[in-house]
Amino acid sequence: MDFKFDNTEEEFRSEVQEFIHKELPWNWQEEDLDAEDEVDSIKVMEFKRKLGEQGWLTMAWPEEYGGQSATHMRQVVFNEEMAYRGIPAGDAGIRMVGPILMLYGTDEQKEQFLPKIANAEINWSQGYSEPDSGSDLASLQTRAVEDGDDFVVSGSKIWNSAHAGSDWMFMLVRTDPDAPKHRGISFVLSELETEGVTIEKIPMMWEAYRGLATFDNVRVPKKNLVGEMNRGWYVGAALLDFERSGVDRPARAKRILEDLVAFSKENEKNGKRLSDNPIIRHELAELAVQIETAKLMCYNVAWMQSQGLIPNKEASITKVYGTEMMNRLYGLGVKMMGMHGQLDPGSKWAPLEGRIENAWLRSFGGMVAAGTSEIQRNVVAQRGLGLPRG
Repeated sequence: MDFKFDNTEEEFRSEVQEFIHKELPWNWQEEDLDAEDEVDSIKVMEFKRKLGEQGWLTMAWPEEYGGQSATHMRQVVFNEEMAYRGIPAGDAGIRMVGPILMLYGTDEQKEQFLPKIANAEINWSQGYSEPDSGSDLASLQTRAVEDGDDFVVSGSKIWNSAHAGSDWMFMLVRTDPDAPKHRGISFVLSELETEGVTIEKIPMMWEAYRGLATFDNVRVPKKNLVGEMNRGWYVGAALLDFERSGVDRPARAKRILEDLVAFSKENEKNGKRLSDNPIIRHELAELAVQIETAKLMCYNVAWMQSQGLIPNKEASITKVYGTEMMNRLYGLGVKMMGMHGQLDPGSKWAPLEGRIENAWLRSFGGMVAAGTSEIQRNVVAQRGLGLPRG
């Protein structure tokens, strides 16, 4: 495998950088937008539509599905540039629903959804976790009962973006309560502007919200079933592999590390620059090593995808290493800034507009979402090392 970018890809990088400079407001980085916030999501979608007009959101998709059949490494270049500048360009539709529909969807589903995803015309929310089912996802209790041409769905899905302008939810539901828990699950697509759907906001500790969607006898057409009935666990697991991988984390981390290095040179503690403190220097250097390692892991996942392979243990390795690395990075930033590092965004005394404090709080959720670090280590142990199920 060769992770070197060729001249064409580097030229594309320059093109993306010029586009960002032209189209984004000057204070985009300072705003620290959250794509799952109901207000921020509007701004994010507006910019995504501009990216969709360029054909960049789904460039690695096959042309028949609205893509450009671009190389996966070209897609990596785009994702790196977006993440480095704090632009949440990717979303659940582009990274998860689209690829899953290409693998398991019917022709009708592909025709209905893929063009809208490519043009950022539809916003998706994930319906996996429930109030009583998270890491043990197969214990989910949301029921889908067959009734003619529909499923009648009842249950709740939590920790999602349904509150932030989502149009549809992709979700796992239990269609056979008598089957072993992994085998009685199906993967369906449900429109959220439907009778019987109630959406509430859950406050998070970093001044944001996540959604709780409750389904009360909601009718979902059977044509929205993705893959085989009662075998949705395998569809959902494949989707998680797409969610867990990606070059976003090391690209964001590189930008934050640069900010912290600059902060260490410009600020003093006890009359000495932070950059002269050997402990701070070594911790920054260690994180530089970890960021480079995480980046190469992500390049490996992209290479696998370019070869038609589905990363499994590799995606889990990338996810657990990347999210824990981000937590350490932001934690170091808070430590370097002392008491000021605990100030919220908006405070005139908060270093770097409070982005470090806000991101540090968010980073704990990153180690839980899409499967906790413990779950990822179990995946690596079983599928990577051949160890027995824990």
